[in-house]
Amino acid sequence: MLCAQGVAAPLMLSSFLLQLVRANLPSGCLIASDILSCTNLGLDQVPVELPVMVATLDFNHNRLEHLEEGSFAGLPNLDTVRLAHNQLSRLTPGTFRNTSSIRHLDLSSNQLNIIEEHYFQELVGIKELLLYNNHIVRVESKALSGLSNLQKAYLSHNRLTDFPFFSIQEHPNLTTLDLSSNRMPNLPVKDIEALKEKIQSGLFLHNNSLICECSMYSLFKQWEYRGFTSVTDFWEEHTCLIYGEQRAMVRFLKHVRYFDNCKIKPPVKKVSMEAYAGDSVMLDCITSLKGKHLNYSWVSDRYGYIAPPFSNNMLRMHSNGSLEILALDINDSGVYLCMVQNHQESSNDSLEVNVTVQIRHQEDEPFNTGFTTLLGCVVSLILVLMYLFLTPCRCWCRKQPIPATPNPANECSAQSSILTPTPPATTEGPGRKVSNNKHVVFLEPIKEAQNGRLQAALALDYPKLAVTRSDADSVTSVFSDTTIVP
Repeated sequence: MLCAQGVAAPLMLSSFLLQLVRANLPSGCLIASDILSCTNLGLDQVPVELPVMVATLDFNHNRLEHLEEGSFAGLPNLDTVRLAHNQLSRLTPGTFRNTSSIRHLDLSSNQLNIIEEHYFQELVGIKELLLYNNHIVRVESKALSGLSNLQKAYLSHNRLTDFPFFSIQEHPNLTTLDLSSNRMPNLPVKDIEALKEKIQSGLFLHNNSLICECSMYSLFKQWEYRGFTSVTDFWEEHTCLIYGEQRAMVRFLKHVRYFDNCKIKPPVKKVSMEAYAGDSVMLDCITSLKGKHLNYSWVSDRYGYIAPPFSNNMLRMHSNGSLEILALDINDSGVYLCMVQNHQESSNDSLEVNVTVQIRHQEDEPFNTGFTTLLGCVVSLILVLMYLFLTPCRCWCRKQPIPATPNPANECSAQSSILTPTPPATTEGPGRKVSNNKHVVFLEPIKEAQNGRLQAALALDYPKLAVTRSDADSVTSVFSDTTIVP
């Protein structure tokens, strides 16, 4: 009884607390596990008191115009906040104070105008940020740079005319940045080319108001050569305006005639190389450019910029552009970029060499299959000889078994009989000799009578054969021409 009361008490307490929380929530809010959903209720503010253990808050499709400072503070497990389809035009400083646990924030389909620096400073753990379908015209330079864990940011269908690409050049985890369907007329090509490759491959810029010009076209052709999904998945949606005229829009990746006079920078060739620590390797700068006035240079993370003539105890650069690493170290692993320029023809080329340095491990002695085969044959032969000559007891040393003495009583049985014929009393003709041949009669299987005695059935092929019974019920067969009456 006491045990039942001890179990029921916490349940009653939790039920009471749940009812208390429900009493402070707007009517229509639903609580399921760690999810609180208050969608489409016409709310104009976030409830002051929220369940402490909630992980997901859903306030989509309401009339929220303002968020108070610390609106989501005191929720240690909060992971996802959905505020889409509201009327938010600005975020109060400190809105997300003490909410470092938030990983996903949805502010899409609101009326945000400017993304200020302080909006997301407290969201140090944010991974996904949804800001599409707002009225955003500007993103301040440090608005996203401090979010080191940010992986995906969606700002499509806004009114952006530019974006601070330089502020995300060193971003460690950003892989997707969607800026499609905005109003950008020009792109800072050099700032975009300076981005990490994983950021460029996830940078979506289709359906903007780009003006057709060679540097922009060369950038997208490079991405097309590399197979970036941001270009290949929206190939026909990359458009530009000839001379900036809205009516002169062209799909520049599909119709390339306008860019025939543009000198497109060839795609960067990539080569991979593996070597062992302590070895010396030669990195050849392979190029399609020809001429006597080619200038070579190399760039790497460890050694920086390298140009001829250059030589020390670690590197040596040759006149043909090849870079020799004299003694590889494990820290020499990385990307080495070779750049070739022909100033007379105003052309250039590049090659990317990815070097992987491995530590050499001492190899074991190779497996000798010939020796092991010979050894196996010798062992098999020895085992056969041991079996033949070292048997514990051969046949001649075994004691012969004493033959069993036949038992006369067991020689006769009811299932087999050798019948001795009795000469017939008369003969059919004079001088006819009586046959002394013995006849064998095969009996049918023994049948058991109802009284438990055995009966033997003679073969029907001998009609003159009669069966008699003795007192001991043994079966005797007699040859006779006359019928024997028992």
